[in-house]
Amino acid sequence: MKLKTWFHQWGSPRWFFEKTKPVSTVLGLLSLVFLSLGVIWGLAFAPEDYQQGNSFRIMYVHVPSALLCQSLYLFMGVAGFIGLVWRMKLTDVAISAAIPLGMMLTAVALITGSLWGRPTWGTWWEWDGRTVSTLVLFFLYFGIYALRQAIEDSSTRANATAIIAMVGTLNIPIIKYSVDWWHTLHQPATFTITEKPAMPSEMWLPFLVMVIGFYCFAGHNVISRMRIEILRRESRSAWVKSIATSGEKAR
Repeated sequence: MKLKTWFHQWGSPRWFFEKTKPVSTVLGLLSLVFLSLGVIWGLAFAPEDYQQGNSFRIMYVHVPSALLCQSLYLFMGVAGFIGLVWRMKLTDVAISAAIPLGMMLTAVALITGSLWGRPTWGTWWEWDGRTVSTLVLFFLYFGIYALRQAIEDSSTRANATAIIAMVGTLNIPIIKYSVDWWHTLHQPATFTITEKPAMPSEMWLPFLVMVIGFYCFAGHNVISRMRIEILRRESRSAWVKSIATSGEKAR
């Protein structure tokens, strides 16, 4: 299959809807397995941290949430770019599907970070570079969500959303490198491609399992939301009506 053909197939709402049901199902099952294993392993069997005690276990929710909310925003930025350049309708569907989960995960990252910061730093909140830039990310998600609710014209809404999503990606490197650029209470990355993790395997293995589980859940959630949104937008098309008709006959 030629790359151009493959690219345009993925831009077709009908083709996407028909091909992604098994993908969504598999990702949902994988997320259930990995998250269940990660929660039990991380909360019940991982050893205590010699400095933070059991409070470090918040890491198993806080860090995956923080990583994933950034990844989802990058996903929105890329989708926005593709939508503006190639005018693919599916990209706006993808952005609309990613916003609720991204906003929720950013809130989870901020809340769990506050809970973790109290016993570790002695304060619920610190206006350091990473915390502030993550708060900015939450406002970006919320702003895009509010903008989509305020604009009625679908074309104008899609273009405005795409532009803000693209511009907002400039905040992601700030979140990532703020610990290197400014004095901050946040520690540098524990995991890097070139270096061994700075924690024992009994701690980082369940963390890795949780990260995989979070990303599988995000894939399942976003694809499921996209499929629902496609049905809503294409409700007058013949292929959607045929699905509704076949569903009624199955009853």
